[in-house]
Amino acid sequence: MTRKIRSLIKKVLYNWSYVAAALLLFIAADLGYIAGLCPDWDLYLKGPVFKSNFIKRYELQREENKWPPLKWQPVPIENISKNMIRAVVVAEDSRFYSHKGIDPVAFEEVIRANLSKRKFSHGGSTISQQTAKNVFLTPSKNPFRKWHELVLTFWMEMRLEKKRIMELYLNVAEFGKGIYGVEAAAKYYWGMPASDLSMEQAVELAATLPAPKSHNPKTRTSFFSKRKKKLLRQLAQFP
Repeated sequence: MTRKIRSLIKKVLYNWSYVAAALLLFIAADLGYIAGLCPDWDLYLKGPVFKSNFIKRYELQREENKWPPLKWQPVPIENISKNMIRAVVVAEDSRFYSHKGIDPVAFEEVIRANLSKRKFSHGGSTISQQTAKNVFLTPSKNPFRKWHELVLTFWMEMRLEKKRIMELYLNVAEFGKGIYGVEAAAKYYWGMPASDLSMEQAVELAATLPAPKSHNPKTRTSFFSKRKKKLLRQLAQFP
């Protein structure tokens, strides 16, 4: 081995040692950040549903942006129509009760769909992922947010029962501008509690979830109508 080659190898190894050290420091710092995000899970095992980070953010920015007043009335899952639970499972996460927070089948389907269209337009987030994001994170487009979402999702799935995760989700999901949770949504759109929602009404709320501010039971856009019809067909085939 020539002297030049030995010298080059030493330089590469020297530089890579710095890169590796920086990477380890970053990983340690990020793990510390994630640990700071994690709540006292015992507070979330049961009992009242707390305001999500998304709801808190809405309250902080509402006056400045002249948004409508917050509508949010958390209720126990026993006070939510089973039609609503069934509708959101079909609409958002058909394998919710069988996966551990991440749905590998849906993930594979998303990758294939994105590759076929040569763009990344499909999210494929499970109900658990959406709950972790809404409750503990922010709408930030930070590239590391998805990673933090995944870690929190796995952690949440280990600590909370599926029933509780569904309860959190249905109480913090957005169903219109400033309308959070199915109880507030049911009262806003139909003047009734979430416990009385019919299957069609539940499907209409589920149909808003991709873009609740634009497509909801009030706006009744063509997108909303098509999604409603699609969900009704899927429900007819869902066991």
